[in-house]
Amino acid sequence: MEINGKIVQIMAEQSGNGRNGVWKKKDYILETEGNYPKKVALTVWGDKIDQFNLQEGDQVNAGIEIESREYNGKWYTDVKVWKVDKQGGAAPSQQPQSATAMPDVTSFSSDEGDVLPF
Repeated sequence: MEINGKIVQIMAEQSGNGRNGVWKKKDYILETEGNYPKKVALTVWGDKIDQFNLQEGDQVNAGIEIESREYNGKWYTDVKVWKVDKQGGAAPSQQPQSATAMPDVTSFSSDEGDVLPF
């Protein structure tokens, strides 16, 4: 499942010790787009916090997993993020042109004036 929107708030990182060892998580508040925007608390776990590097104002398309669990007769729902695609950010870096790239066609000339090489 995916959700789109803008990161409007970043909560403090939390960590602790569980039965599987040390854990850390960070919650982000995402505001959806449209006529009736909704705010959704997204949770990022472990190393993905640094990998995603989410900042306030980022437009994102997030791959999410929704899971509910019961504790003492009450139900709690988590929206866990497993993938993030940032939208409208910096353009992807382009590879530099190699020496075998097409030459500048304006550098070709002949007796009849400038002519394309093909």
